[in-house]
Amino acid sequence: MSRYAGNRRANEVDRELQNAVAEACRSALARHARIALAVSGGMDSMVLLELAASVLPGDRLIVATFDHGTGAAATAAASLVARRAAALGVRFVAGERSSAAEPADSSEAALRDARWEFLRRVAGEWNAAVATAHTRDDQLETVLMRVLRGAGARGLAGLYAPSSTVRPLLGFRRLKISAFATAHAVPWVEDPSNTSRRYLRNRVRHDLLPALLVVSPTIDRELLAVAARAGEWRKRVEQLAAPMVAAASADGVDVDAAALRRCGRPALGVLWPAFAARAGVALDRRGTQRLVEFTANGRVGSRVQVAGGWQVVRSRDAFQLRPSAPNTFRPTDLGSAPEVQWGRWLFRRVSSESAPGPDTGDDWSIRLPRASTATVRAWRPGDVVAARTGGTSRKVKRLLSSAGVTGHDRAGWPVVLVENEIVWIPGVARPRRSSAVEGAHSAAQTADSGLTFICEQLTR
Repeated sequence: MSRYAGNRRANEVDRELQNAVAEACRSALARHARIALAVSGGMDSMVLLELAASVLPGDRLIVATFDHGTGAAATAAASLVARRAAALGVRFVAGERSSAAEPADSSEAALRDARWEFLRRVAGEWNAAVATAHTRDDQLETVLMRVLRGAGARGLAGLYAPSSTVRPLLGFRRLKISAFATAHAVPWVEDPSNTSRRYLRNRVRHDLLPALLVVSPTIDRELLAVAARAGEWRKRVEQLAAPMVAAASADGVDVDAAALRRCGRPALGVLWPAFAARAGVALDRRGTQRLVEFTANGRVGSRVQVAGGWQVVRSRDAFQLRPSAPNTFRPTDLGSAPEVQWGRWLFRRVSSESAPGPDTGDDWSIRLPRASTATVRAWRPGDVVAARTGGTSRKVKRLLSSAGVTGHDRAGWPVVLVENEIVWIPGVARPRRSSAVEGAHSAAQTADSGLTFICEQLTR
């Protein structure tokens, strides 16, 4: 980092950035084994990669890159990140959006959801905390967008809300990040979509905010001050909500019924979004009001639906937030056991002699190499799989729909993976062009080298 030599102010910025990244990452490493850096290939995230690699050993870092499939620039950015991670000696993990995704899947929300689904998966697999390169400017844009949408105090906190995500650069303006990138010749790819007025954030960044700053030069500080107060408010709400939660996980939340009976309706309207957030559920105003009424009037055994495919069930001692179509079965290694039951599916290993051949077209069976590690989990939005013929990937959701798997059945349908590649959708598709399956067929030609699995539905 010699380019800052002799420039006192630049050296100060350099140290500020390094110290912020080091402090944030080391705090997260007290709870996690690694830091998963969300690196898109853009300027901010490439600077985060350089800084993190300069203050932490490479074995504590993972570079996680998601190719949104929005064009050549996105692909070039992912390639740049892979090369730079290799040069720095940092593990690189990539994900990509289906090439068969429809234009409707390119909204800001859809792209964000696909990216975060990938980041959460990486974090879970590697026991890592996710670190992003969000800056002060990102927070300002987020808060203004929330104002435009009529958000309440909870939403106005924006990126200042309590979160497990690490954001070391949140206190720095984008201009400082740019100065660092220029001074250190940090490579990055500028995505053309960053200037497209199709996206609300870009309209806010390039048009609305500059216009507002002309009229009110301090509006940026005022909006961030509001967000800071909202963030502190959310922390106090979390402190109030925590003792009332009897149990919480990604599969749901149990809230103590006796504690809720002591709360008035205004308090319930504040607390329920905090309870739901512990299961990753975002309540809208209608859902929140519905839960306020249900808390006051719901009888034991009754239930109410809320947004996003979730429901709250009234038990004797608790209000239980659960998926409407429960899928509490986590990724499971098929391993060497003769049978593995996963939800309402039974996976059995059978002898090669009694199993259907790999070319029979039977989608309820598959042959894999004995040395491979097969895992079954529920399909996720954004999952893709190689097509049965040809090399074009297809969305799992589309394949399920084409096979007539819809509604509650689709919500918990299994997929089988080998080396993070989907090789089988039982009863729907067994792609022959995936590298894992081709390897399986080749390996199965050797005596006793293959394992054949058959899947059966126990109930419908």
